[in-house]
Amino acid sequence: MLTDLAGLAAHAGETLGTTEWRTFTQEDVNAFADLTDDHNFIHVDPEAAARTPFGGTIAHGYFTLAMLAPISMELLQISDLGMGVNYGLDKVRFPAPVPVGAKFRGTAVLDAVDEVKGGQQAKVTITIEVEDSAKPAVVAECLFRYYA
Repeated sequence: MLTDLAGLAAHAGETLGTTEWRTFTQEDVNAFADLTDDHNFIHVDPEAAARTPFGGTIAHGYFTLAMLAPISMELLQISDLGMGVNYGLDKVRFPAPVPVGAKFRGTAVLDAVDEVKGGQQAKVTITIEVEDSAKPAVVAECLFRYYA
């Protein structure tokens, strides 16, 4: 969705859309493991992870969570935005994993918009779904602050 800052509140309650499908490769997951020093075998050892209930390696939950930023930027563009910041999260859940190589995408709903000093605060619920999975990988209530 494209709007300007003054018109943002008029879209409260609307679904912002759904992104294109993406995938995490094993190389992506390994790089995230190196950056965060989280080398749990369920993420980086395909052979060992194949013997778990996951049946293979899975992306880190926090790697999946990091996708909220590009998903939100893809689904909500503010034409006169000077600066936007992640203000926080009210609630985050990881109901299901993202298997390495599986397709995932994000959907966002603009729940509320409130004025803050110098700008607007948007509460956006982002759901990351995995193709052919009954449960989403992430459901997060995100707070973003936007300034002209």
